[in-house]
Amino acid sequence: MNNLLLKIEEYTKENPQWLVIVKAEENGQNLEIMTFRGFSSSLTGATEYDPDLPVLSSSGIILSVDLLQAPYNPVNPLYIEQNLTPAQFEANFLS
Repeated sequence: MNNLLLKIEEYTKENPQWLVIVKAEENGQNLEIMTFRGFSSSLTGATEYDPDLPVLSSSGIILSVDLLQAPYNPVNPLYIEQNLTPAQFEANFLS
């Protein structure tokens, strides 16, 4: 599994008032992954039933990260930060 995604899962477990949407690329495909309360789900494809199976492999590349207020409302999402680079998210929220 992608190390940054693991850190994001831990962050959302400790901060249930937030959710994170990750835009990534894996095997030439664009992915969107939502992480909430320590669990990640694919918004662009199927998510395995087993939560121990990674949504993004270690070869996946995280392109950007959005931080939103929970609960998620797809009609009116409440963005706190948008289009952060992985380094920006890590420096601002995971350090």
